[in-house]
Amino acid sequence: MAQSRTTLLFFLTILLIFSSPTTAEENLFGSGKILATPGVIQVEGTAGGGLTPWAVISGYGTNRQIGGSVHHTYVTTNDFTLNATGATVGLYDRLELSFTRQWFDTGSAGERLGLGEGFKFNQDILGAKVKIFGDAVYDQDTWMPQVALGAQYKKADKGAIVRAVGAEDDDDIDVYLAATKILLDKSLVLTGTARLTRANQFGLLGFGGPNGSSRSLQFEGSVAYLLSRHFVLGADYRTKPDNLAFAEEDDAMAAYMVWLPSKHLTVTAAYTDLGKIALQGRQRGFYLSVQLGF
Repeated sequence: MAQSRTTLLFFLTILLIFSSPTTAEENLFGSGKILATPGVIQVEGTAGGGLTPWAVISGYGTNRQIGGSVHHTYVTTNDFTLNATGATVGLYDRLELSFTRQWFDTGSAGERLGLGEGFKFNQDILGAKVKIFGDAVYDQDTWMPQVALGAQYKKADKGAIVRAVGAEDDDDIDVYLAATKILLDKSLVLTGTARLTRANQFGLLGFGGPNGSSRSLQFEGSVAYLLSRHFVLGADYRTKPDNLAFAEEDDAMAAYMVWLPSKHLTVTAAYTDLGKIALQGRQRGFYLSVQLGF
């Protein structure tokens, strides 16, 4: 939609204005952050947990540096598989920009749905996030969290089909507000996120529908525990709208283990429950993500 693209461009312009660094840096591309504090790249390509965006900015660059990463994520459930590949960049620990391409393979379920075996729904996600206030790491003498405002422009590529199943649009913008607090003395990372969205199954089945045409407020939570310097145990829970009449949509959850051998490599393995998808019953399975940082 032209309106969605205009809104996104306006949003990005505002972010760039308010995120410009005020000081020069001798080593522009650096990795001055503490290991594990930028989180991992979640399924939509934003720094966070497995399913939930955090308020942190991607990459290990400090407020005088630029950092980022590339990633690939693979999710397999009872009937479906999802692959996602993308890149993120963090500018001066203030602004994050990301792009992710998702491929959702219906496998044998595609034939049962009348689409053909192995039919794929694809989606592009362009994201932006800006830190508003707070510092999740260095504000240890206060309970004030780091807070960030983000947006994800999503474009599904099967417009005719998603409309045929009841979706109103094949593109839209999710807007979210995330708060993250890192408690170093307890080795805990806590995040709460509020999202305004019309997305059906994260956007892969379009946006809006007979049960809801406007954005609804959804909630996401994440908790992570640092087992050691190189291992993190975490869990996410994410509510989702139920807009389509032909199939019920449930909330999603994940429990994951993260291995961080260095700031340049992150591996995430998870068990995930995505709820019911397209009349195929509850979808449970595994999630593997590899992230290369710079």
